[in-house]
Amino acid sequence: MKEHSEIPLRERNIVLIGFMGVGKTTIGQLVAKKLYRDFIDVDQEIENRCNMPIPMIFEQMGEDYFRKVERELIVDLCTNTRLKIISLGGGAYLQEEVRNACLSHCIVFFLDLSWEYWKDRLPLIVNSRPLLKNKTLEEVEQLFFKRREAYSLHNSRVLTNELDPETAAEQIVESIKLTWDLYQPHDK
Repeated sequence: MKEHSEIPLRERNIVLIGFMGVGKTTIGQLVAKKLYRDFIDVDQEIENRCNMPIPMIFEQMGEDYFRKVERELIVDLCTNTRLKIISLGGGAYLQEEVRNACLSHCIVFFLDLSWEYWKDRLPLIVNSRPLLKNKTLEEVEQLFFKRREAYSLHNSRVLTNELDPETAAEQIVESIKLTWDLYQPHDK
């Protein structure tokens, strides 16, 4: 396993974190296209490996099983792959092992969306997110702010309130290219 400093900056995976429904998959696909990299949606990858949708995994196997599969997959991707754009599920980054792997081996972007903007998306995503089912708006708001603490540990933040996915992706790409240019002389 290579340490962070040994992986050339240009080869590090780029990980997108943020609350469920902020646009990590949509924006991640656009970033991948712009940087000519493969895109991996961790939730989609878990569904493929388990051969069932995430709500069914939660229902039949439980959240603990899901989190274990999620953790193992993300740690493996962070430590054993390069040149990927990886979108994490909203709860994945709460796991310390996941955070450590992402921050040690990748470039982590927090896609930040204010509660005021996010709650307008709730009706569009509530049925596909097991953790939102049967929760009041107040309970969802508590979950939203509780997770922000974990999300605060990142390399860069993009506030997406007023941004369409294309603009958000472009900001990420510009930021990455600027970082690559700044640190190129020191890269090995």
